[in-house]
Amino acid sequence: MSKNKFLATSVLAVVLGAASVAAQAAESIGFYGGAGVGRADFNARAVDDHDTGYQLFGGYQFHPNFGAELAYTDFGKADVGAHKDAVDANAVSLSLVGTLPFTEKFSGYAKAGVSRWDTSAHVGPFGFKDHGTDPTAGVGLQYRFNDKVALRSEYSRFNLDEGHTNMAQAQVRYDF
Repeated sequence: MSKNKFLATSVLAVVLGAASVAAQAAESIGFYGGAGVGRADFNARAVDDHDTGYQLFGGYQFHPNFGAELAYTDFGKADVGAHKDAVDANAVSLSLVGTLPFTEKFSGYAKAGVSRWDTSAHVGPFGFKDHGTDPTAGVGLQYRFNDKVALRSEYSRFNLDEGHTNMAQAQVRYDF
């Protein structure tokens, strides 16, 4: 190997190593919390509608690349049929979160876990309730403004018995 190739390879290795260390510094160990709002799309046997939903979440980052997150998600209400009867849905989720830093401030993440969901439907004078536990998953991008505050964009899928709800949302995260 020529001296120039060796030098170029060495410089590249040092630069990539330094970038990796800087990117690793993006997520600090500890507790965090936040909130998000977005569009929830209902897809079930008799329901195909959307509404504005919100999410409150908290978690613990136990490694720069891994954490656990607990979230409450309200999917809003979906209209059913011509009479505009309503279906209400919400979920409490526990997920493992993996983070991949791209730069010191910008990262991607994926999460997978389980949700305990509740639905209630009002069809004419009748009311129905259902609940269950199903898998959930999501992916997102995060931009860190500083050591404490980050803006996240997330897309999640919640399985609800024989249907599912997808939610695209903007979130704000605060690290304690």
